[in-house]
Amino acid sequence: MKKIVLLLIILGSFSVVNAQSTNHFGKEINDEMAIAASSLPEKMKDKTEMDAKVSGTVESVCQVKGCWMKVKMDNGETMRVMFKDYAFFVPKDIAGKTVVFEGEAQKKMVPVEHLQHYAKDAGKSQEEIAKITEPQEELTFIADGVIVK
Repeated sequence: MKKIVLLLIILGSFSVVNAQSTNHFGKEINDEMAIAASSLPEKMKDKTEMDAKVSGTVESVCQVKGCWMKVKMDNGETMRVMFKDYAFFVPKDIAGKTVVFEGEAQKKMVPVEHLQHYAKDAGKSQEEIAKITEPQEELTFIADGVIVK
């Protein structure tokens, strides 16, 4: 009897650990049919906007309050993921973790002042921020929901 009780306690502990290994932020989503972040540009082709569910690895997160994250792409570049209406944020310590996010991908020109603001949020030095003098075309993503695995 003691062995059965011990076994149930151990199994219950694994269930709790497993439940804590996935975190949802924003709208409740699942990871089914998510495409790789690296394949998003090809899927978009000439579109400037597209609804999608994407999976990727976090490269960095806004260190001020977790209001954006950068997800790695194949070519060494990153895609900035922001959160719809700033309704939610992600933990600041998720760099290197896999995420799934759903919402709208957008190709757009990002103004210098926004790029400088992002650099400040990322903890860049004043010297690095001052070097940002040109707007940049970026693939960005406005997420309704995020899963951190």
